[in-house]
Amino acid sequence: MRPLRYSVVTAAATVAALTAVTGCTEKSSATDGDGVIEVTATDTKCKVSKKEFPAGHVELDIENKGSKVTEVYILFPDDRVVTERENIGPGTKQKVTAEVKAGEYRIACKPGMKGDGIRQDVTATGTGKVAKRDPRLDEAVAAYRKYVQTQADETLPLVKVFTDAVKDGDIEAAKKAYAPSRIGWERTEPVAESFGDIDPKVDVREDGLEDGRTDENTEEDWTGWHRLERSLWKDGKLTARDFELADQLVKDLQDWQNRVGKAEITPTSMANGAKELLDEVATGKVTGEEERYSHTDLVDFKANVEGAEESYELLKPVASENDPALTKELDKQFAALNTLLDKYRADKNGYDFVSYDKVGKDEQKELSDAVNALAEPLSQLAAAVVK
Repeated sequence: MRPLRYSVVTAAATVAALTAVTGCTEKSSATDGDGVIEVTATDTKCKVSKKEFPAGHVELDIENKGSKVTEVYILFPDDRVVTERENIGPGTKQKVTAEVKAGEYRIACKPGMKGDGIRQDVTATGTGKVAKRDPRLDEAVAAYRKYVQTQADETLPLVKVFTDAVKDGDIEAAKKAYAPSRIGWERTEPVAESFGDIDPKVDVREDGLEDGRTDENTEEDWTGWHRLERSLWKDGKLTARDFELADQLVKDLQDWQNRVGKAEITPTSMANGAKELLDEVATGKVTGEEERYSHTDLVDFKANVEGAEESYELLKPVASENDPALTKELDKQFAALNTLLDKYRADKNGYDFVSYDKVGKDEQKELSDAVNALAEPLSQLAAAVVK
């Protein structure tokens, strides 16, 4: 996980946000121009071409004219995420298709991919007829919702194995249980991140403490997997504080488990979430920053790819009709990346991967190239399912 990005959700703001999003959307097509919003991001500004637009399928046409890598979000008023696009390099352009209902939103640009970002209030308007969605997309959303819940339900027992070992002071057992406890989370991370307040509690990295914002974690209140990872691998000892952190991790992930069934999910959020998972790989796993102490990055890497592929396969029946060339390319690139990852398995079927500090620079470059080759066509999936 990158450095912390979201502020804590307040109960009042949550109530205000319930007027908007997802499910079937009001009739509007981003391709007709009304639903296209040009977003110009710089290091100090986030300019949008319109403050009002018809509810329905909205396309962000993003250009980064700044000197820093940026990311752009559509947010609810309480900072929950409708959609996002990360890793937009200086001088580059990206397009993001999202599905929104009438209501108030914010578009945020985050130069350097840190902090609250520069925000513009926008409004999705309209009370017209609801567009009829392909029933296969409704089935895809239902199946994905079930998948996400299953991942959360199966994660908690694995986390308990990990945290019990921590509280027993058994460092070796805790190390062994650490990476498996993260797989379900990594497969579905965009859904967890969409809540805004859970991810900073359980998955913030040490560099997430360095943004200089007063509302972010400090060393003193840093919690979650990576705080315990540091104790296990860097410090080589467990203290009373770690025992408290273990209990807190279980509590926070139970909160995730209980709330995940209420997540806002649409076909476009599934498609964009798949791309977000590849961005997570590109910005954290390939670089070795995510698991900087345990070097279990390839376990996270594989789980991210599996989560992205699950979304893609559920959306594929519609996408393959709308854009057969795209799905052919996605099939090819998913297969290539999975084959490459298999080279680093210590066993054929499990999640015992080579320690990432043993992966050379040339091999890391090969992995990075394979991720990029998949990420580019994957960025087009959302548009393909709403054609």
